[in-house]
Amino acid sequence: MLQQCFEHGSKSSAQGNFDYADQMFTQCVVGDPSNPIYVGSFIGNLHKKYNNNKTGAKLASVRGAAIKTSVKNSARKKDWKSVITSGLEMLKLNPWDASMLADIAQACEQLGYDECQIIYLSSAVDGDMRDPETNRVLARALGRQGAYDKAIGCWTRVLQAKPNDEEAQKAIPAMTTERTIEKGRYDTAVSSTEVMADKQAQAERQGTAGPRAAPEQQLERRLAKDPANMSLYLELADLYLKEERFAEAEKVLERALAASGGSTDMRERLEDIQLKGARKQVAIAEKRALAEKTDEAVKLVQDMKAELNAKELEVYRARCDRYPNNLGYRTELGLRLYKAKNFPEAIKAFQEARGDLKRKGMVLFYLGVCFESVKQHRLAVNNYELAIEETGTRDPEMQKQALYRAGVVAMDRLKDMEKAEHHLAVLAGLDFSYKDVSERLDKIQKIREDGDDSA
Repeated sequence: MLQQCFEHGSKSSAQGNFDYADQMFTQCVVGDPSNPIYVGSFIGNLHKKYNNNKTGAKLASVRGAAIKTSVKNSARKKDWKSVITSGLEMLKLNPWDASMLADIAQACEQLGYDECQIIYLSSAVDGDMRDPETNRVLARALGRQGAYDKAIGCWTRVLQAKPNDEEAQKAIPAMTTERTIEKGRYDTAVSSTEVMADKQAQAERQGTAGPRAAPEQQLERRLAKDPANMSLYLELADLYLKEERFAEAEKVLERALAASGGSTDMRERLEDIQLKGARKQVAIAEKRALAEKTDEAVKLVQDMKAELNAKELEVYRARCDRYPNNLGYRTELGLRLYKAKNFPEAIKAFQEARGDLKRKGMVLFYLGVCFESVKQHRLAVNNYELAIEETGTRDPEMQKQALYRAGVVAMDRLKDMEKAEHHLAVLAGLDFSYKDVSERLDKIQKIREDGDDSA
């Protein structure tokens, strides 16, 4: 029954129906609070539901006051399962609530749900990376699990916030030592006796040791023992990514996707790796074309870019369907539609993305380009002018492009010399050598002088 709920939840979350997914994943976690896949999906769906705003629903703390009281009462009674069950309701309002996540993590620790404890604490740190106490608790949990690199990262953030923190000062060298010991441990032993004997170390001292298992081999062995552990798949994929072994990383995440029951998070991670690999292949082909300078090499690059854009278009279209409020994905979709010369659809995507405050100037500029491409020249100039105002000094290169296109379209298409001269003159004041701006200003001046002479 729980697996069916999980499958329904995963499908609903992928379609952007976060509230229904919420209900399904809640049943999964309540039914099996020790399952890290259920917990990870529950938290991941909430992050997407709130568009990673780090604050959750409006007035979450006020609306959840009674829940927090209930959780504190359960904790005093050491009713740890009730702490988790009640705490989930608070997380539905704010999945980054640090105090609630800490209470649930404590319950997990008491019940021995170590992997789930780390997931809850990681969400708290995600809400505020610089909070020393949240990082402290997560560092301790990671250390107990042997995740020394991640633990050291948490302790480092504790020190950044509290440079004189004694626990962090002691923990970092201790974790570094433990990490070194762990890397040297003969982890292929089949019994505790063999671990104690540490055969690999003994063989090395005697000069008879064979080659030590590579990190990826060690991770594969751990996965063979724990095939549902998503963090191991991610660690192995990351190992391959650092070496730019995209095909191997892709295969690992395909396995993770199957093991997770079709998790949206794993599906998106797999898509991201596929795109990274494709972009790397395009970069290699571009270098080759530059060196060979043949028509065949140039054509290959063009075909590969078109194929990459088609794949990116498919990915971002799906993500826009999944997360309709994520304007960043709308912007990315618009850019791919523009590259595909699907200007009407690109216009629609960019218009929907105008609330993307981080890239609003760029969105307005490309709206102008798209309108210019469909010969809506007045709309093009209007959007270029909005882009000029939006970019200002924050993006001088984009501002120059918008000034130039506004001037050119006003001059060549609208025959509005006053508007053209205004934009081109501003551009000339910023960069007199920009393209043919000086020649255009001379031409406008000549048109005016000829007009005066005829008068």
